[in-house]
Amino acid sequence: MKTIAIIGAGMMGSALAYPAFENGNEVRLVGTPLDRDIIDGCKKSNRHPKFDIPFPVGVKYYYFEDWKEAVAGVDFVIGGVSSFGVDWFLNEILAKLDPGIPVLSVTKGLINLEDGTLISYPDYWQRELAKMGINREVCAIGGPCTSYELVFHDQTEVAFCGKDSAVLHMMKEAMATDYYHISLTNDVIGLESAVALKNGYALAVAMTIGLVNRSHGKDAGLHYNSQAGAFYQAVKEMRYLLEMQGASRDCENIGIGDLYVTVYGGRTRKIGILLGEGKTYKEALDILAGVTLESLVVARRVYAAMVRKAELGQADLSMFPMLCHAAAVLDEGKDAQLPWDDFTFDQTK
Repeated sequence: MKTIAIIGAGMMGSALAYPAFENGNEVRLVGTPLDRDIIDGCKKSNRHPKFDIPFPVGVKYYYFEDWKEAVAGVDFVIGGVSSFGVDWFLNEILAKLDPGIPVLSVTKGLINLEDGTLISYPDYWQRELAKMGINREVCAIGGPCTSYELVFHDQTEVAFCGKDSAVLHMMKEAMATDYYHISLTNDVIGLESAVALKNGYALAVAMTIGLVNRSHGKDAGLHYNSQAGAFYQAVKEMRYLLEMQGASRDCENIGIGDLYVTVYGGRTRKIGILLGEGKTYKEALDILAGVTLESLVVARRVYAAMVRKAELGQADLSMFPMLCHAAAVLDEGKDAQLPWDDFTFDQTK
């Protein structure tokens, strides 16, 4: 049995309490300063406000001011913050946590550097901690997994990545269940890139659903030709980007699986549909007020990185028409109608 502290009581961090506890571990769920109401509810009813199924009896709950108590004696910490909390997690947790305690992050995203290089959050944290004189590597989770379906115990395939194989095996042994299946890889940038890139592309694929609603009404049902056509282009562009990142083929495949599940459920699907229906970016944000939209951060960062690489002669933007289109819809007020002819190719001689 291991002792695991999860810091961040958002949906994905909280969802991991289920397999962690059900695999025989002691689990301590710690809310961030933004999660006080969530922890209040958990203490009163043993239930997360976003989940229909209560937590397993025995999960322990902590307010953020008690986080050091919660991590005392733990075998590892799971970081459950969103991409908007990356610097908060760096400064408030990683910089103060005993460097000997392994950390496993669920935060998905990339950071674009001045030269257009895209780095993972674990790489960013390691670089920033090194400036403070702290030597720490952070492991991460990636793969096609929505939080509410994990809570439902739907069969789920993910991967843990990190440089220390022994730590990864320890974490897998602690977390794997008969419904939560874990692959392991040392390809951190490959896995983290794959599961981050899918966010921006899922946004574009979901626009096709809204476009059908706009043209034929919301009772027209789902039309799979347009979704499949957009999905094909998304996979093609993701593969180009992942080749640039040096990702392994297995990590590419995990990213494609993650693209699939993100198109069919979650927050990215919602805003993509709204944009497809003709809503402006601002109107869509107003409708989804209070919803965390990490996909937008990824789309903008990856586009900015490719623009910079194109300026340096290291990338060709014509290879990324869907990425360029998504950026234009978000920031230039362009209509969501996809540039279908730009997705075609001619391989004739």
